[in-house]
Amino acid sequence: MAANYQIDSLDQQILTHLLKDARKPFLEIARDLVVSGGTIHQRIQKMEEAGIIKGFTVMIDREKLGYSVTILIGIHLKNAKDCAHVLETLQKFPEVIETHYTTGSYALMAKVATKSIQDYYSFLTDKLQALKEIQSTESFICLASPMMREIEPS
Repeated sequence: MAANYQIDSLDQQILTHLLKDARKPFLEIARDLVVSGGTIHQRIQKMEEAGIIKGFTVMIDREKLGYSVTILIGIHLKNAKDCAHVLETLQKFPEVIETHYTTGSYALMAKVATKSIQDYYSFLTDKLQALKEIQSTESFICLASPMMREIEPS
């Protein structure tokens, strides 16, 4: 399947259904969209092969698991060539739940979840700032996350 697969209106409707409930049975989606179950299965498979659908995930409420502190961290590197090594190291830290290579003031932005401010402080001083490739960091504590969503297909 070509990586430049162009989605049509049916694909968009399928994606909208999956974004609302990734566990919704294909036959239910088919009934809603008035097409066959085989069509839905085939379209989803094509979108997976094209890399449009990268997988099906579970959304976890981190707070209910005790992770009540979320922090965005801007990371300045000593040298841009160290980025790949730092990203590889960040991947090993369970507290790091997202990383982004960015333009602007920071080379990297990381999203971190911890159970407490003290846990974050330990992560920051014992793990993150202990990396010799990191020049400095700036932390932004998230007070609330009122909106989290995927892009609507169009």
